[in-house]
Amino acid sequence: MKLKCEVSAESGSGKNEWFRKFSHRTAEMVGKPWSFMLAILSIVIWACTGPRFHYNDTWQLVINTSTTIITFLMVFLIQNTQNRDAKAIHLKLDELILAVQGARNRLINLENLSEEEMAQLQKDFEQLRNTPDGARARTGQDATDLASERAQQLGETGNL
Repeated sequence: MKLKCEVSAESGSGKNEWFRKFSHRTAEMVGKPWSFMLAILSIVIWACTGPRFHYNDTWQLVINTSTTIITFLMVFLIQNTQNRDAKAIHLKLDELILAVQGARNRLINLENLSEEEMAQLQKDFEQLRNTPDGARARTGQDATDLASERAQQLGETGNL
């Protein structure tokens, strides 16, 4: 089955596209060393002004309010960027799994499992990693087979 998908960089509504671009640019900028240095410089300047304002409540309120507002807004911007990146990675991996002949595509939607189901699959993979290769060859199963069986079992019980 071949999927045809034309992706346009200009797709999306105006507000959503503006927010996507803004959050991406902001996340890139605040992840640079100079932004960290700017933050440290701001704190140093604020600390140096303490004696002038006699370390009063307003002086403390300035840094508390500023950092709270900046942190609050940055959470949304960075989360938007991370959500898009994670979605893009999932889609790319799904495409690779579908494109590789002989690949098992039963595990494509693992991100939809609950935390408990993911933890169980991880234990299954760890158990197989600790199994000597000869034992795997004798049983004819590998980690993907066991994980696929586990995913199918979870799907049959309505937990997928």
